[in-house]
Amino acid sequence: MADESEQSDAFDTDGGPVPIGVKLGSTRTVLAYPDENGGVETVRTLTCLATYEDALTGDQRVLYGEEAARQYPDRVQFMLRSGLPEDADRADLTKQFFEELCHSRDLPEDSAVVYAIPTIDNARGLSNLNDVIEGSSIGGELVRSFPESLCGAIPATGENLEAIDEIFIAVNLGSTNLEACAYRHGEQLSPFVSGAATGNEVDRQIANAVEEETQGRVNIDLTTAREYKEEHADFDSFEAFTDIIQQPGGGSHEFTIERSVMEPLDDYLDQVIDELANNFLSELANAHMKPYQLALSRPIVLTGGMSCIPGLVDEFEARLSEELGRDIEAVAAERSDLAAAEGAYRIASRLANNS
Repeated sequence: MADESEQSDAFDTDGGPVPIGVKLGSTRTVLAYPDENGGVETVRTLTCLATYEDALTGDQRVLYGEEAARQYPDRVQFMLRSGLPEDADRADLTKQFFEELCHSRDLPEDSAVVYAIPTIDNARGLSNLNDVIEGSSIGGELVRSFPESLCGAIPATGENLEAIDEIFIAVNLGSTNLEACAYRHGEQLSPFVSGAATGNEVDRQIANAVEEETQGRVNIDLTTAREYKEEHADFDSFEAFTDIIQQPGGGSHEFTIERSVMEPLDDYLDQVIDELANNFLSELANAHMKPYQLALSRPIVLTGGMSCIPGLVDEFEARLSEELGRDIEAVAAERSDLAAAEGAYRIASRLANNS
């Protein structure tokens, strides 16, 4: 751990509070904060925690992120699988996870923290999430929250905070929910959330499809299904791939996957288009016709981990254009899985400068 002098050098912001952007996600958590060269450091890790007992002292030890998932796959806990810490136990685990993460990066108490929140009608879960951030060792200067889809749209629409001054539609393709919202100078119009098309459901469908494609010889867990999706899915040029599993009693089995990744993703994108066209956009048009027309004349911003899949943005654009019978443009940040934390960081920087 850096000592106090090293920490103050690493986070030199001309004596002001250090801006920090936070996205606590159901699958991954992302932090964004200043690096020692005047740029932005981004940390991305699995939102999970595992505890174990020190064999020598009997003390409880904590692992988080990829190390927890790798070393203790049998008892690692993903405490935000539903998107929020819904009860006291999950809130306590999330606090422990977040504190371990902040401590490992030596993040300072004298900081201005902005965190992205999902569009979920869950007052208790949102309150617990707020308590996690408010009760942490960072954010001594201020703690504010902004909608996740707004934060995620900021890096996709400009170098600064141009998104705050525009009228546009943002669609968050997340693990837990499909979220959509129109923004008018930062104001939310017709926020929409649906569990009909989610990244987690794609993972389950991939696992089921692998079992079917291999005629029951291969069963994979959801973590492996997610890895298949993240490493191999491609709407432009998917290529079949092989993997090997160890069989009970010894030996191994090599198998090839040709259909089990892209077929669930193809169905997923159809469901996304259906939800947006027939529910969200129709509701937006009924409630806010002029902003609806203005927003559709601009690119729709895609955020969330699913929008990282190669070719998905172009395929989304083509399918929604066909569904609506008009030309639709879609964009995403270069790293849309990091965009919410990066957008939150830009807001935090502005607030820190004004404090």
